[in-house]
Amino acid sequence: MSTDALYQELILEHNRKPRNFREMPDASRTIEGRNPLCGDALTLWVKLENDTIADASFKGQGCAISKASASLMTAAVKGKTRAEAEELFERFHQLVTGTLPESEQKSLGSLRALGGVSKFPLRVKCASLAWHALHSALASDDSEVSTEREGPEPPPMEGA
Repeated sequence: MSTDALYQELILEHNRKPRNFREMPDASRTIEGRNPLCGDALTLWVKLENDTIADASFKGQGCAISKASASLMTAAVKGKTRAEAEELFERFHQLVTGTLPESEQKSLGSLRALGGVSKFPLRVKCASLAWHALHSALASDDSEVSTEREGPEPPPMEGA
């Protein structure tokens, strides 16, 4: 079986049986994420203890790539410090946008399965939605994350 086929099977497995797919009532941070173009929507919960991610979970609906990415991400960040999780976010973003050198990809472990989305620009948003939600949660930004804008919605204009 080729590496691409193994990665495809891993994505399908995480879509069918996502890890950490549950609400977390005692979370330190809760954030909503949306990808309007694809219809992906998720809620991410993160429990911080000191500066470490003690737990992470999500619920939502979306395409296989979005759900698999959230599943893989929640498993990958548990036990990491904020700084380690942010660094992982940066490397993952480089992976899915095709800018991470091949020599560094092995260090991402099973997250490498999502590297193929770099060939499909519209799918990059599917793969990165949960990661952008994590980034916002770690920055204590409780606004909704959307793949169609950076940061929170601007205030409405007067008279609009």
